[in-house]
Order: sequence, then structure tokens, then C-alpha cells
Amino acid sequence: MKLGDPRKAYLVPEGGEVKLTETLADGSELCPDGNKGNTLELFDHLRDRIQTQQKVLYAQNKHRLLLIIQAMDTGGKDGVVKHVFSRVDPQGLRVQAFKKPTDEERARDFLWRVHPHVPRNGEIAIFNRSHYEDIIAVRVKKLYDDEVWKRRYRHVIEFERMLAEEGTTIVKIFLHISKDEQKRRLEARLANPAKHWKFHPDDLEDRGRWPEFRRAYEDLIAKTSTPYAPWYVIPANRKWYRNLCVARLVADSLDDLDLKFPAPSWDANSVRIGD
Repeated sequence: MKLGDPRKAYLVPEGGEVKLTETLADGSELCPDGNKGNTLELFDHLRDRIQTQQKVLYAQNKHRLLLIIQAMDTGGKDGVVKHVFSRVDPQGLRVQAFKKPTDEERARDFLWRVHPHVPRNGEIAIFNRSHYEDIIAVRVKKLYDDEVWKRRYRHVIEFERMLAEEGTTIVKIFLHISKDEQKRRLEARLANPAKHWKFHPDDLEDRGRWPEFRRAYEDLIAKTSTPYAPWYVIPANRKWYRNLCVARLVADSLDDLDLKFPAPSWDANSVRIGD
């Protein structure tokens, strides 16, 4: 089983138009003969590859990777983190979720709460939601005047440019699900008491704004995909396919870093371990 290159298939080029269609959400065109059962071996290989790469990334302590994940509610952000990075040493992995800003955070610029969580050398940082929430939510829910979210496009582009120029590899992923699939996932949460904690009635208010959120994401992704911080729109109705694509994106991005274990500053042949 082989998987096509999601960096070619799902890249949003700078200045490109974005149309989030139902067909795209349900796609699996990079492995047309696949299904969850016969792609398990490929997914295991990709996770092993990421595990190996992350060990070298941490040891080399030179490069850093920031993975930004956005989606509609129930889009699969938690699932991606859980499955794709299940074999990675947590010592070199950091996951940060960005919830509704606190009073302290609202009293400062919107990037103040984000910057401390970007990765350091040798680290992979995952943003489960991100600074883009401060554009999407502000726009759709009309939390501030339109001028606020409009100027934040420029702010995030320059923020990511600074991170990239300072050595951070940035990969931004939008997990695209259909409205029908969201309904199925919300109903599954309601039917399972163990998942009630993941459901809130406010989710239904956001669902009622589906067209507004879709248009806001189309505009945001088109305007903030850059060569140094590109967006990839991943079909996410099929969880197994979503995980495969994200794993391949991460593995290929780490490959680009030319990772190597650091050479010791001492001669290993001259060392003797005493009894």
C-alpha cells in the first residue's frame, strides 16, 4: 500500500483560492484502493519513522517544528495528536490547546499568550487550535469590530515570518469535515456518557453558523498560506485517511531538516568502563 504526497495534493499555494467542498471532506484519493484495515501497516511505518526522526531532532538540538491544527468542532484535532504522535518520546513533544482567552490574556495583545509556547530547539510543538482562533472566532461571533480581525491577518503573517526566519519549520493543517459528518460525531458524543465532557450546548450555536465559519476559514487559509508557513487542507471525514495524511506531512517535513545525531567531542574508542 502506498500513499500519494499530501504536500502536493493538499497544499494551498500563496494567493490561492480555497473552496471547502463536501466532496473534498470525504476524499481518500491518495490511496484509492485503501481502507482502514489494509493501511494499518503503512500507518505503523509512518509512526515509526516519526519516532526515529524525533529522537534525532531532540539529540541534535538544532531544529524545531511547529504543527498548527485547526478544524471545525469535532474535526479530529485531538485524534490526530493521539494517533499520529503515539510513539513519540514526550520529552521532545509539547501540545498546547488554546481555549477562550482569559481576562489576563485579553488585557494584552492577542499573540501574547501564543509566543511562549512555540517550540525550542530539538522540539516538536503542536498547537491544538492556535492564534487563528483569534481571527475566526472574532470574525464569526463579532466579538470586536471588523477592523480587529482584518488587521490580524497581517499580524499572524509577520509573526510566522519571524518564527521561520529564526529557524522554526511551520506546518499548518486544516482538517476538513462535512456538516453531515459533524452531526454524526456530535450524536456519537451524546450517545456515549464517557464523551459528554467533550460536548457543550454552545457547540450547537457554532454549528448553526456553519456557513459563516466555512467562509471565514476559506478566506483565512487563502490569505495566510505562505511559502514559509503553508496551509494544507486535509480531507478528514475518514479518520484513518486523515491520520495517514498528517503522519506523512510530519515525516516529510522532518526529513527536510537533514537530521543527524551530533558527533561526540570525545573519542569513543578511548573510553573504558571500569568494573
